Amino acid sequence: MRVILASASPARLAVLRAAGLDPQVIVSGVDEDAYTVQSTAELVGVLAAAKAEAVAAGLDDGVVIGCDSMLDLEGRAYGKPADAATASQLWHEMSGKSGTLFTGHCVVDAASGRSVRAVAATTVRFGTPTDEEISAYVATGEPMVMAGAFTIEGLGGWFVDSIDGDHNNVIGISLPVLRGLFGDLGLTIPALWSQYNFLP
Repeated sequence: MRVILASASPARLAVLRAAGLDPQVIVSGVDEDAYTVQSTAELVGVLAAAKAEAVAAGLDDGVVIGCDSMLDLEGRAYGKPADAATASQLWHEMSGKSGTLFTGHCVVDAASGRSVRAVAATTVRFGTPTDEEISAYVATGEPMVMAGAFTIEGLGGWFVDSIDGDHNNVIGISLPVLRGLFGDLGLTIPALWSQYNFLP
């Protein structure tokens, strides 16, 4: 069964490739601003499902993975910052604090239409970068394309003190969560590895 990633995120694709899959990428085109719900955890779950189901609707077969990530800081949800000023302001707000990075996951079997979903949460403890470091980091452009305006695997890793939970979840996709969802659909990791020639 072919695997499709309903996301343009190069970080998610890199995690899946490093884990033995080589999914086809089909971007959903879902308007994320059209969805509003009570909590950050619920919102990422709804968005992940919307993305996966939108892509699966146009396919006859395959398993579609949809994800969405947001940072929850003191009860407020933060996705990708709208501009450099917003990214800088967010970094000043989260400096020295802890937030929760939520990633919604949805897997859809396009042939049957069956859909399963789950949300993963990882606590992120931010460091206290100087004003100069924040300005320099924002100027790199990296925060502009990341939920919560940071990474742990890239330039932003200098300014994250520690995490509690799955580090890949902060990158954008949790392998343990995804394995559970695959299992719900009757898919095993060895079977997927075999498909992509990772097993003899």
